[in-house]
Amino acid sequence: MDITEFDQLASSLAGVRQRSRGGLMQWHHAGRLVARQLDDTRVVVRAPFDTRDLLLHQFPDTFTVPARFQKHMMVVADLAEGSADAIEDAVISAWRFQTRDGSTDDEN
Repeated sequence: MDITEFDQLASSLAGVRQRSRGGLMQWHHAGRLVARQLDDTRVVVRAPFDTRDLLLHQFPDTFTVPARFQKHMMVVADLAEGSADAIEDAVISAWRFQTRDGSTDDEN
């Protein structure tokens, strides 16, 4: 998967809007972060802690959590080397999470 394919996927989800900040893309639903681009091959995807732990366990070559994201409900996806199916599932999960009532707006 490349960033263009990721953009098409994320932007296809109902209510998700893509915008750029500092030359990098971000995808939001109703102002809530779904995902954001880190560079040409990595994106941060919103993930509740239990989902994040599951992704890290099942797909260690696709997802990581750098120290700066340890306290946040986010996981980094490797678009170039990771499983496209796992990344797709993670983005859909993030979208579902952000469409629920009562979710948090922590974007750091």
